[in-house]
Amino acid sequence: MTRRKAEIVTFKADAALTEAMKGLPNRSEFIRAAVLAALDNVCPLCNGTGLLTAGQKRHWNDFALDHTVQKCSECSETYLVCRSHASDTHRR
Repeated sequence: MTRRKAEIVTFKADAALTEAMKGLPNRSEFIRAAVLAALDNVCPLCNGTGLLTAGQKRHWNDFALDHTVQKCSECSETYLVCRSHASDTHRR
């Protein structure tokens, strides 16, 4: 198995962010962990853009015929519910 060489990725950061990161012992590792955590929470539909393409919107409209977005009465988070399995609780 051949191991790929790591790529260098750069980004711009404002003064407040660079100041906040000054005391970190390993900024690269911190940034890698933060990016991986953020990617783990990306919307599977829009891939984190916050917008749906026209095709995605058509699929969403079809999906929404049998599903609703509801708010949990226990934790106040929103979640998807299949109308045939509707309840006001979700798995944690």
